[in-house]
Amino acid sequence: MPEGWDVIYYRASDGRCPTDDFLDGCPTKVAAQLLAVLDDVADAPPPRYAGGGRWEAMHGGMGGYYEVRAQGPGREQFRLFCILENGTVHELAGRGLARPAIAVITGLRKPWMTAFSERDYALVRRLGEDHREQFPRRIRE
Repeated sequence: MPEGWDVIYYRASDGRCPTDDFLDGCPTKVAAQLLAVLDDVADAPPPRYAGGGRWEAMHGGMGGYYEVRAQGPGREQFRLFCILENGTVHELAGRGLARPAIAVITGLRKPWMTAFSERDYALVRRLGEDHREQFPRRIRE
């Protein structure tokens, strides 16, 4: 199996891709930075990637999620929330995946020096749970 991982994008039951909606609302440079980090992490792959503040494991109620981080104009903070899809060849096949992948669930933005609310994180977790319940995974083509 090749070293790198795939990058996949969660698709909701209505066919929308929350990450696409988020990236469409980001400044072009920020969207490009976020996607470049995803590519770097996937190539590393994730277990060996040194985050440097751009890729970070989350903790507490968001344990099991990872953030891709970028800063935009006025120090606005942009985040993509991801889940690692790894396992045996059989487990991955059951999810409809050919190899390990970074599943990008959605994104959020916030002003500098502020925190996301529990409500924001609850939304991310709801989407992540929906993603994990799908066999095979429902992803953007």
